[in-house]
Amino acid sequence: MADEEDPKEYRWETGYERTWESIKEDEEGLVESAIIEIIQKAKRKRQLKKRGHRRLGMMRHVYLVIDCSDSMSLPDLKPTRMLCTVKLLEIFIEEFFDQNPICQLGIIVMKDKRAEKLSELSGSARKHVRSLKEMNVNQGEPSLQNGLDLARQSLKMLPSHASREIVVIMSSLTTCDPTDILVTIDNLKKDGIRCSLVSLSAEIHVCRYLTEQTNGSYAAVLDGAHYRDQLMQHIDPPLANRTQENSLIKMGFPHVQHEEGKDPPLTMCMCHIDNTDEPSKLSTGGFNCPQCASKYCELPLECLSCGLTLVSAPHLARSYHHLFPIGNFIECPFKQQTDKCYACQKIFTDSAADKTIYRCQKCQQYFCMDCDIFIHETLHTCVGCATTK
Repeated sequence: MADEEDPKEYRWETGYERTWESIKEDEEGLVESAIIEIIQKAKRKRQLKKRGHRRLGMMRHVYLVIDCSDSMSLPDLKPTRMLCTVKLLEIFIEEFFDQNPICQLGIIVMKDKRAEKLSELSGSARKHVRSLKEMNVNQGEPSLQNGLDLARQSLKMLPSHASREIVVIMSSLTTCDPTDILVTIDNLKKDGIRCSLVSLSAEIHVCRYLTEQTNGSYAAVLDGAHYRDQLMQHIDPPLANRTQENSLIKMGFPHVQHEEGKDPPLTMCMCHIDNTDEPSKLSTGGFNCPQCASKYCELPLECLSCGLTLVSAPHLARSYHHLFPIGNFIECPFKQQTDKCYACQKIFTDSAADKTIYRCQKCQQYFCMDCDIFIHETLHTCVGCATTK
C-alpha cells in the first residue's frame, strides 16, 4: 500500500542493485567485495610490470574523446553515466598534470553524429576542468570515426619526438560513421597515434580492433570504482613507439624579474589576453620568458610569442620518477616477521587481508597492500628508505 501511495523509480534505477553478484565470502566466512579485490590485484600486476631504464613518451599530447550521446543518461553508474564521468575526469585531469607537468591535454566530445573540440591542447588543468562543466547529454548517436579524425588532424602536426595519444570514453554500443572506420584506424596506425578506449557498456569489436592496431589498451568497466581504476591507468606515460624519434628540446626556466629598490610595474600576462572567460588583469607578479620577456601567470606552458617551452625545475623533477620507478616490494606470507605496517602502523593479524605482506628490498621494512600501492602509484618514494639510514 505504501508503494502505491509513494511511487518511485524502478528497482534497478534506485540505490538497491544486484549487490549479491559482486560479493563473496572469504576463507573465514566474512563477506568482502570481489570487485575491490580484482582492482587491487590488477594494480599489483601493473606495478610488477614497471621497470626502470625504459624509453617512455614523456612529452605527451593526449586527447580525451568523450561520448556525449543519449546513452550517457543511463543510471547504471550513479547518478548517471555523464555525471559520474565528469566527476572522475576532474580527478583524472588534476592527477594527470600533477604526474605529467610538461604534457598537454585536449577534450573532444561526440554527439549528434558529429565531433567538436571542447578544449584545445593545453597544459592548464583549470581550463579543462572548466570546459567539462559545459558538457551535457545530447540526443543522438556518437560518431567514433569523426572523433578520431578530429583528434588525428591535431596530433599528426606535432613533432616526431612527441608522444601522441587518444583516450576514448565510449558509452554507446553503436557508432554512426560517414565512411569506413577501418581506413581511419589504418591512418592512426601509420601516424603512430596510440588509441586506448574505456567502454561504459559491453565490449565492442571495432573498439577492440582499434586498440589492438594502435598498441593501446581496452577496458569495459564493472562499476564506479573499476571505472576510476581503468581511467587512472592512463596517467603513467606509455612506452615510446618505434616511430618516435629522440630529440633535444629547448626549454626556458623563467623567473620573476625585480630590481632592488624599485616596485615592479603593473603589466598584463599573455596567457589571459585572448581568454574571454578570465580576462587579463594588471598585476605585478608573473613569470617572464627568458627569450622574449613575455609575461605569464602560471607554468608550464608554451610561449605564445616565441614558442619556447617554459617550465620550472620542480616540473622536470616530478617527471623523473617515471623513468626510475621504485623497485617492487617482495611478497611475504605473514608469519610474525613484524607486528605492524611501517607506513600506516596497521597491526597485522591472521585475517585473510593480512595473509600477504610486502617487504622493501633496500630498507627491509614491511608494508600492507594498501601502503604498497600508495607508495608506488602516488608517493613514488619508499617511506622506510626515506626515514631510515
